[in-house]
Amino acid sequence: MKRWERWTFNGLTAAVAVTGFLYFWMKYFIESSDPFAVINHPWQTAMLNLHVIASPFFVLIFGIIFNSHVMKKLKATRLPNRRSGYISLTMFAVMVFSGYLLQVAATEQWLQALVAVHVTSSTVFSVVYAAHLIISAKLARVRPQPAAVREVA
Repeated sequence: MKRWERWTFNGLTAAVAVTGFLYFWMKYFIESSDPFAVINHPWQTAMLNLHVIASPFFVLIFGIIFNSHVMKKLKATRLPNRRSGYISLTMFAVMVFSGYLLQVAATEQWLQALVAVHVTSSTVFSVVYAAHLIISAKLARVRPQPAAVREVA
């Protein structure tokens, strides 16, 4: 995986996770003092907008990472960080699918079920992906990567 892919994916992961969790907190855990308020916090709409705008870029970069990193690791056997990778991959799929369905849910029951699935899969993805990064960093310290071969022009 190239450095720009790693940095872009990790940055977008952070952006989508932070805006999603902040939106969730503002929507479900803050009460407005105004009984006629439509939103609970002045930043609630901005967090949702940023979350929805960043998410397609997150999915796009994941597609690039899938080709350059995930496919190679799926073919390999006996990798020490494989379990967290599989869980992250599965939760990513559930998270993205439920996120897109949230935008078209027509009934309150479907909306509530999709919110539960999306929040749960997003939380699990965020925690397990963070663990995946920590494990990868520890493994890289134990087993350093070979230095890149410098080409002379």
